[in-house]
Amino acid sequence: MLHDKVQARPTQIPAFWSYGFRPFFFLGALYAALNILFWLPFYLAEVELPVLVDAADWHIHELLFGVLPAIIAGFLLTAIPNWTGRLPVKGVPLMLLVLIWVAGRVAFNFSAYFGLTITGIVDCAFLFIFFGAAAIEIVSGKNWRNLRVLILIGALALGHLAFYIEVHLFGSADISRRIAIAAITLLVMLIGGRVIPSFTRNWLAKLTPGRLPTPFNKHDAAILVLSVLTLVGWVIAPENTGVGYLFLATAIANFWRLIRWTGDRALASYLLVILHAGYLFLPIGFLLLGVNILWPDLVSSAAGVHAIGMGGFGSMVLGIMVRATRGHTGHKLQADFGAQLSFTLILLASIIRILAALEVFGDFNQILLRVAQFGWCLAFFSFAVFYAPKLLLARRT
Repeated sequence: MLHDKVQARPTQIPAFWSYGFRPFFFLGALYAALNILFWLPFYLAEVELPVLVDAADWHIHELLFGVLPAIIAGFLLTAIPNWTGRLPVKGVPLMLLVLIWVAGRVAFNFSAYFGLTITGIVDCAFLFIFFGAAAIEIVSGKNWRNLRVLILIGALALGHLAFYIEVHLFGSADISRRIAIAAITLLVMLIGGRVIPSFTRNWLAKLTPGRLPTPFNKHDAAILVLSVLTLVGWVIAPENTGVGYLFLATAIANFWRLIRWTGDRALASYLLVILHAGYLFLPIGFLLLGVNILWPDLVSSAAGVHAIGMGGFGSMVLGIMVRATRGHTGHKLQADFGAQLSFTLILLASIIRILAALEVFGDFNQILLRVAQFGWCLAFFSFAVFYAPKLLLARRT
């Protein structure tokens, strides 16, 4: 009888509020598209926004502290119950968490009216509250292995606080940008290092025998340590020559790590290809950042940052959102038309944005920026539109 009552509870909650991935994936994807839609017009002074920061800080803030935390929260609120065996955050607590995130977006985008202090308090609340909620679940479930994930969420929350301190003291953000990029990059490397080889192995196991992804071992641990040292060095001393060489070494190490996951054998599955491609953008970004530090006249730092932020983060989150949504709503783990469209658009937009940052096409760079902008917008908008029924409606039986 107790089992029957526990199983009956989810039916009393609307499907949209039954799991964290549903509202956060849907709203995060919509906001990802809307945010970038305004980015270039704001940057080119074609429109004005009632915010207290310049266009670059607005763009970076809303991606790193607005869009990505929502999607990360959606993923972790869904994954943590699987890690701990505890019930998911749902219903009213989930609604309140979503409202706090929405309040932060409203406050920041109208910060000229609210002022920096009120905006900062409202906006920073989400990551700190989410950190607390995740900490309670992980500690209560004695899931010590995932304390590393918690530490990175904490670093992202502190980076968000540092953003407001920098803007208050200096009028613009600098270190806080790199803290956020470093924290999210390491989160992608940590979680990606689990799910990419695992998903690839599961898929390949159904095919003819052959090479399988190498399980996590001491080499992966060493690569993660090297990546941490490199990114921490970049946060502290972004122009240091030693950091430049560390970036080159980290690029090679992570490329080798990716090769060991046998992505070449999984080309028939777009659900796997997008994850391997997303991870590939990380070493590409490390390489470009290293070259920028050592030979700044050859490559701009924007090329490396966009390889990581647009290619790496964008591709990985879309791949994870599609897979998690399909898996948790009773659909086959395959890329349907909506997923294929989103994946193709984000990959093309990322490549075009990197080329624009490299300035290889001269006068056409402005056009490339526009194309990349709309490619990103359409990629996330496509996910929101095509996956809205799955996110809004109850799980298929």
